[in-house]
Amino acid sequence: MTRRHARTLLAVAAGLTMAGLSQAGEVEVLHWWTSGGEAKAASALKATLQGKGHTWKDFAVAGGGGDSAMTVLKSRVVSGNAPAAAQIKGPSLQEWAAEGVLANIDDVAKAEKWDSLLPPVVANVMKYKGNYIAAPVNVHRVNWLWANPEAFKKAGAKVPTSWDEFFVAADKLKAAGIIPIAHGGQNWQDFTTFESVALGVGGAEFYKKALVQLDQASLKSPTMEKVLTTFKKVHSYTDKNAPGRDWNLATAMVIKGEAGMQLMGDWAKGEFIAAGKAPGKDFVCAAAPGTAKSFTFNVDSFAMFKLKNDANVKAQKDLAAAIMSTDFQEVFNLNKGSIPVRLNMDLAKFDDCAKLSSKDFVDTAKTGALVPSVAHGMAVPSAAAGAIQDAVSQYWNSDKMTAAEAMAKIATAAQTK
Repeated sequence: MTRRHARTLLAVAAGLTMAGLSQAGEVEVLHWWTSGGEAKAASALKATLQGKGHTWKDFAVAGGGGDSAMTVLKSRVVSGNAPAAAQIKGPSLQEWAAEGVLANIDDVAKAEKWDSLLPPVVANVMKYKGNYIAAPVNVHRVNWLWANPEAFKKAGAKVPTSWDEFFVAADKLKAAGIIPIAHGGQNWQDFTTFESVALGVGGAEFYKKALVQLDQASLKSPTMEKVLTTFKKVHSYTDKNAPGRDWNLATAMVIKGEAGMQLMGDWAKGEFIAAGKAPGKDFVCAAAPGTAKSFTFNVDSFAMFKLKNDANVKAQKDLAAAIMSTDFQEVFNLNKGSIPVRLNMDLAKFDDCAKLSSKDFVDTAKTGALVPSVAHGMAVPSAAAGAIQDAVSQYWNSDKMTAAEAMAKIATAAQTK
């Protein structure tokens, strides 16, 4: 009993010390969450941190894939003026850590027991040489198909579960005067569609060999040719205004019933929710055709940069702890459309889309069908990923390039160092 009282007193004292220190702390946070659902999610993190007495300096750079944000970040780091935290993920975390600019946050991870709260596949991405250098925020499923049930009813079509069914539904939507597939012509969006086609046509093992291991034989195989042919056919069901369109504007087309479907990660759900729409009633979430038993994941995370000011370092550590807290994980992911990265969370407040996503995340981790998204920077180094995405977009936008020519381009791009 005496020991328990002593521990309680120590905890209270530590809390008072933290409260005193935290008043002066400021965290500048670089992110690209600027659309409706995303902005609400970012506000939740800001509120959580301000609740600890810190100042939040927002450093938002628009652009769904984060390319613009990374350009700005590089110039800031080179000039010796890095933010406290920046939205970085996947292999890029290792690349930044190798530059010696990221902070070791093992003390926070150990105090908060991150190793027992994160799936190993996620924890390993957050570490460099065994040390935590980033805090994971969520798990996004990328291989989703979003559909407007009213549009489908009007067209007399059913939500597809295979690519053959997808084209049948697309033809019916088109005949009813509805744009079959809402798409934004940016290379990360092109590749989001491409990897769902690759997973649906080729399966998880082919996906891993071709797009994660970049196996040349798989990249030049008949399966890849079939993937590319199917992918190009999807393009024919997009509208002429697709090039350059932001992803959330494509989602808005489905929300309004101007388009029937969108192939996009579950951040799209955040847009439906922000528009006051209810899952199962106003919109349908389904695995992308042919991918029901697979899961392409995208884990958002914040890399912590080395800081000199002690008060700001304290604020940074509080930010890392706040990101993994149950309260924040719930509020943030309810707004973002994703699921908590923290295991064993109560999902009572989450909708059926999220519950299905969570179940499939756990199941596919056991079967080997849990695969990283290339389009969202989780699978291969940035140079190769960029080159492959460029090759895929060239094919998507070309009237003349054949699938065989595209295969050769992609295989060459995969060798980019």
